[in-house]
Amino acid sequence: MVTLGLVVATFNAPVTEKMAASARSAAEDAGVDIAAEIEVPGAYDTPLAADRLARRDDIDAVAVVGAIITGDTDHDDVIGTAAAQKLTEVSLERDTPVAMGITGPGQSADEARARTDYGARAVESAIDLATELEDL
Repeated sequence: MVTLGLVVATFNAPVTEKMAASARSAAEDAGVDIAAEIEVPGAYDTPLAADRLARRDDIDAVAVVGAIITGDTDHDDVIGTAAAQKLTEVSLERDTPVAMGITGPGQSADEARARTDYGARAVESAIDLATELEDL
């Protein structure tokens, strides 16, 4: 059985709270335990929390959720790129699946609200990859 860690970026909380609920529901539907959940301020902060969870012996995979909404500058691109690169590094360095359910950059608030199912998708991806890698 797979045991997950969940990282939730709270910036854009009306969206990310729904993403987190979607993630928890998907884990429950799959019969998978979430051993730990960490809330962080924003998507940029998720790699450190994911790394801490990936270090734990009782966690097989980590799902990360957040929403990056575009603004008047390229800040959303910078945040999205940095988070994606560092989450990939965590996965490879810890040899632990880290599924990225961060939506954006380049999305409007309406688009972010329409993508709250990415929480479930991240959990499903984390479970699938952990299960696939279990026997290798």
